[in-house]
Amino acid sequence: MQETRREVLDAIADGPISGPDLAARLDVSRAAIWKHVEALREAGFAVESVDTGYRLAGVPEYGGPAIEFGLDAPFTVEYHDSLPSTNARARELPTEGATDVAVVADEQTGGRGRLDRGWVSPPGGIWLSVLCRPDLPPAHAPILTLAAAVAATETAREAGVDARIKWPNDLLVPGTDGDQKLAGILTEMEGEADRVSWVVIGIGINVGVEDLPAGATGLLAHTESVDRRRFVQRLLERFDALRTDPERVIGAWREHALTIGQRVRVETPTDEIVGEAVDVEFPGSLVVETDDGPIRVHAGDCEHLRPA
Repeated sequence: MQETRREVLDAIADGPISGPDLAARLDVSRAAIWKHVEALREAGFAVESVDTGYRLAGVPEYGGPAIEFGLDAPFTVEYHDSLPSTNARARELPTEGATDVAVVADEQTGGRGRLDRGWVSPPGGIWLSVLCRPDLPPAHAPILTLAAAVAATETAREAGVDARIKWPNDLLVPGTDGDQKLAGILTEMEGEADRVSWVVIGIGINVGVEDLPAGATGLLAHTESVDRRRFVQRLLERFDALRTDPERVIGAWREHALTIGQRVRVETPTDEIVGEAVDVEFPGSLVVETDDGPIRVHAGDCEHLRPA
């Protein structure tokens, strides 16, 4: 949101405040104030004109300006009703000099997950990708995937959903009939040998329960209502707090992990590792206790096995 418009919105949220007073406070013309107010109305904000000035009477349910309003994290939000992929759009932004941008869409028509798997992204879900430029070597970038998983899990749990983390990047909801997939995370980056140029963390969270593939679930299967605007805000705020605190990330990941303590099979590009997942270590390696001793897996496709 344009900075002056943000200041107008903040002022009328504390209002009512008159147009002349607002113009004087922001050092702009009264005509400029009127244009900003009209733009806010067009964006869905309910701005009332009363005897004492303008006041904010309502906030849109969703969208870029709505998410930015009251967001306690330094992200600009770029919103689209529909996109092929929020990750694809976020990958374009570094060439524009951008950073700390959350690309949010109401639906994705070409969403994908790890290993180029398709990801169903119908309208009404939570589909976003965060672009940032961390001061990290490329080998440490996986900690951001863990941070995003913790942020999404804690936000889902705050909303009343018993979300847990499956290594490396899935959120599951345990159940008597098996674990169901709630969300996935896809991290992409570009960098040089000693530093990351940019990282895009894509987060897809099912909200509704219609048109989901077998084995998937949505937030509304486990809680009565979901405020998507507030959910995205809390997720971004948590991620911002975690992204520079790896020790806290690892501790929280362990706390919310479903994988630790499970018998697992991990497919790596060169091997298959079977054993008990016993820990996760910085920057995101899974420690698997096998018959031949512990093995640290840095990347792979993890399957939870039924107890023998």
